[in-house]
Amino acid sequence: MKRNFNEWFSRFRSNIADFGYYTDFPKVYRNIDEIRVELSILNSLLGSRNIEADFRNILEKYPETLKCIPILLAVREQEMTILEENQEFRFSFHQYSGTVENYEFFMKKSGLFDLIQNHLICSLVDYAAGVEVGLDSNGRKNRGGHLMENLVEKRLQETGLIKDTNYFKEMYLNEIETRWNVDLSTLSNQGKTSKRFDFVVKSPTQIYGIETNFYASSGSKLNETARSYKNLALEAAPLEYFTFVWITDGKGWTNARHNLEETFDVMEHLYSLDDLNRHVFLELFR
Repeated sequence: MKRNFNEWFSRFRSNIADFGYYTDFPKVYRNIDEIRVELSILNSLLGSRNIEADFRNILEKYPETLKCIPILLAVREQEMTILEENQEFRFSFHQYSGTVENYEFFMKKSGLFDLIQNHLICSLVDYAAGVEVGLDSNGRKNRGGHLMENLVEKRLQETGLIKDTNYFKEMYLNEIETRWNVDLSTLSNQGKTSKRFDFVVKSPTQIYGIETNFYASSGSKLNETARSYKNLALEAAPLEYFTFVWITDGKGWTNARHNLEETFDVMEHLYSLDDLNRHVFLELFR
């Protein structure tokens, strides 16, 4: 029976976030623990009346405190280059190099001396933890992708499939060709491109290449994704031993729904999370 796109699309979800999606606190704690001692040493500068001299003394006795300075500016790199009035300044924080005056100059110009000296914060450890939480928000995109993969993998396992036996994660086309002695060159432009599937399922008579993604927000990438997977589905259609499966969801598709509908119209195995909840895998892999 022909599916109705509007009805199918109406069941897309707004998000799939779990409690660990927004911040990876174990990662934050690990990163802070690595520099906790050094931050505690620099903590003695809070409210200093002669911060440049006090900083100089700390640096001479504990040069290892340098490594925790970049995170106070929400920077992970240990090498920083600054352009000021057509002059380039380079600072290294993973090891002591240059002069104490250079680092004093950096602390003053960057605003860190003012932050620390005027007691705008009460603890560098707590402050750095807050910075780490902020930086970790950049990882949400990757976590979102992993959340979708985890949901799909759970459904694969519920059908009785076993990892590395009859379903596989992150498998390249050339690995599929070698493992099961099949020709998939039409999907790789005669071997000129390297394609990797999020999951591959092997049944007695069929190989299923599965792509998964979830888009909570819109963007130009969605149109290209829909076109790309439409082409992949058309290229795979003549292959009797291979089936391309795409599982996608998310309200981010709203502005790109027309491109998604074009793919929906020509692709038999385009599914949403609602389809997975309706046990489509049991029908597909039986």
